[in-house]
Amino acid sequence: MAVANRSTGAPTRAGRARGRTELLSRISGAPDAVRMFAAAAGQLRTLVPYDSAVWRVTDPLSGIMTAPVHFENIDGKDCALYWEHELSAERGNRFRDLAQARVPVAGLWQTGDGGSLSASAMYHDFMRPRGVHDELRVVLRTRGHIQGYVSLFREQGRPVFTAADSEFVGGLVPPLAQRLRSYTLPLGPVPGNDARGPGLLLFDRSGSLQSVNDAGWEYLGELPDGPSTVTTDGQRVPAWMYITMIQARGRGERGDRGGARIRLRSRSGRWLVCQASCLRGPDDDVRSLAVTLEPAPLTEIMPLAAGAYGLSERELEVTWLLAHGRTTEGIAQSLFLSTHTVRDHLKAIFEKVGVSSRNELVSTLFIAPVLGARTAE
Repeated sequence: MAVANRSTGAPTRAGRARGRTELLSRISGAPDAVRMFAAAAGQLRTLVPYDSAVWRVTDPLSGIMTAPVHFENIDGKDCALYWEHELSAERGNRFRDLAQARVPVAGLWQTGDGGSLSASAMYHDFMRPRGVHDELRVVLRTRGHIQGYVSLFREQGRPVFTAADSEFVGGLVPPLAQRLRSYTLPLGPVPGNDARGPGLLLFDRSGSLQSVNDAGWEYLGELPDGPSTVTTDGQRVPAWMYITMIQARGRGERGDRGGARIRLRSRSGRWLVCQASCLRGPDDDVRSLAVTLEPAPLTEIMPLAAGAYGLSERELEVTWLLAHGRTTEGIAQSLFLSTHTVRDHLKAIFEKVGVSSRNELVSTLFIAPVLGARTAE
């Protein structure tokens, strides 16, 4: 890996405070997630020096990596291998566990048995062969929903990340996650092309693409750029699709049912659902995997759109009932609230979304996310 910053000394506390202010200023004007990541990285690596990094968007409802992804001084071709270890072999400092921590930031050498890394397949099989000595993992979460994952890497021969590094980066998690959440609304018109039906892709158990229906080829052409594997036909299969299949295969091998499901944006801005599920033989063993791609239903877009405006769970419940035609009294009865409390919630909702009527609210949160709208600021 190329070296991004060879400095081993962290700035002073005052220097970090000034740098934090500058970082937040930079991300406030970023028009999309990729440029937000680039803006944050440009400032962060002077405050917490690192050699390479990966910044990832996740599905807020499942926490699985989607797109886009921003790389710094690291090749993205091994992305699927990294997540194979994370989901199948790793025992310590996993993103899923870190997401539940009080501070969702930790270095690999800060966790485990005295920093021995004896139980870390990620370190022995992935990091060490690539010259990486430590990884600081960051879960960008807000209101209990995961918006993204960040990995900061230091090469062998460099100091490990310290508790002070984790503490400083932890203070950046809320504003970074909130800004990332603001990009969940579509950015422009979305073509209505539902008549083609779901896209279907069939993979063997090892993840090799076997066949695709016509709609599947169309959907593959609409997916955003990012790390991928190129098939013999010249089509790219995104890394996040393989990661979703790894999730589904792991659950299937444990006897669980239902597969794995994520939401992501197409190039046009439309929300899609990608679902991976296991196909079993007569002996109930997993033989192959099926992946479907299709437009996300309104019930799944609505929470994402509401989250972009910072609505609370209760405010989302009020909005959902309002959209189904309930009066103030009807909402109060359904939620066991007073009508006065419901009116207070509606006032707060109107202010957050920037509307002045119920019809305008429903249009903004239920119609615009399907037809296409400007990102909420």
